[in-house]
Amino acid sequence: MVVVVYRYGHRISRDKRITTHVALVARAFNADGIVIDTKDEGIEESVKKVVEKFGNDFFIKTGVPWKKFFGEWKGKIVHLTMYGERIDNVINEIKKHDNILVVVGSEKVPREFYEIADYNVAIGNQPHSEVAALAIFLHFLTDGKWLEKKFDGIMEIEPCKKGKKIRYNYEKILRIEGCNEAVIKHCKMVYELARRIAERIAKNGISVDISAIEAGAMLHDVGRSKTHGIMHIIEGAKIARKYGLPKKIIDIIEHHGGAGIDSEEAKKLGLPPKDYSPRTIEEMIVAHADNLTNTKYRKFRQAYYELKMKAGEKAAEKLRRLHEKLSSLAGIDIDEIVDEMR
Repeated sequence: MVVVVYRYGHRISRDKRITTHVALVARAFNADGIVIDTKDEGIEESVKKVVEKFGNDFFIKTGVPWKKFFGEWKGKIVHLTMYGERIDNVINEIKKHDNILVVVGSEKVPREFYEIADYNVAIGNQPHSEVAALAIFLHFLTDGKWLEKKFDGIMEIEPCKKGKKIRYNYEKILRIEGCNEAVIKHCKMVYELARRIAERIAKNGISVDISAIEAGAMLHDVGRSKTHGIMHIIEGAKIARKYGLPKKIIDIIEHHGGAGIDSEEAKKLGLPPKDYSPRTIEEMIVAHADNLTNTKYRKFRQAYYELKMKAGEKAAEKLRRLHEKLSSLAGIDIDEIVDEMR
């Protein structure tokens, strides 16, 4: 069944918020898209951002005259109005059709609507919100199955009794931002090693935010969608902010370069002037997992000599200190974890 909502009488100066809510209800309650009579690029952008973040193939079009759209529609037209037939008396008949256009007005609709509509449907016969009317109609139309729909989005809200919990699809963010397959594979490998190091340190009785490590590891190189130079740590932090990710994850991304870039080195590299050294245990774990991961996992000594050749003695010694610190926290040489991964 294809279900499209048509919003009539949208006034940019008065209805922007309520029309946006009509669109969001249409999407959440399993309609395929919404068409709005008045051109409004602001609403288009707002709804497309929700679709990008939370998923679904929902479409939105604005500036489409109703006579043209109704005339071209191949299916049944359902007009929601408090003057119509009770929904419980007609919904089973409506369900039999494959293509349904649901018309929701924001102001008094032309008399023609009542004649053109195949069904004039009332969600109760009292004045109330068109947002509520659309939600209840779509609930009846789907037999409540909209609740079971899975949205393949970047963000997914996790039901909880208190607080706010959001799950992110980090691989999807990498793909949307344009990272190539080699970068995505590398990020997955860093994720696996970082998680293993974190679990070992946690097993040793030390508090570690494993969820932050998982997120930071998967996204540490998202900035490589923009550049493969050192500025990828800055670009990655910008992308993380765009998605509203917590500061803890942004910091992991920004501080993963090598075994640490101090303010003096940052200046030489052309980075905005500040210290980019990993400070928290989460930042250290992701940075070091990255050091020990190329196209394959490698032990400390190989990573040490490669960094020494590339960036000099100072950078290599930072790597040594980082390796020793994390090995001490884990209670074993991190190379042993690398051996397990290999």
